[in-house]
Amino acid sequence: MSQTQLTENDQRELAQFIQMEKAKAEIQETVHTLTDTCWDKCVFKVNNKLDRSEEACLSNCVDRFLDTSLFIVNRLESMRGQ
Repeated sequence: MSQTQLTENDQRELAQFIQMEKAKAEIQETVHTLTDTCWDKCVFKVNNKLDRSEEACLSNCVDRFLDTSLFIVNRLESMRGQ
């Protein structure tokens, strides 16, 4: 066996590693999108501190984003199961 060939176990481990890295990248992209969307929607002036209305808006925006994402995932899973 040459050094460039991978065993079946090595191939499985590599595939799992790649899948985990893809999942991490997707989570980071989601967080980035969430941050941009909620910031643009809620923060109108940049100061040293967020005011109460900005904090409330950001919190609500994040909650709605997560609720919507969870709803979509659950809906897709239920459609796939049919």
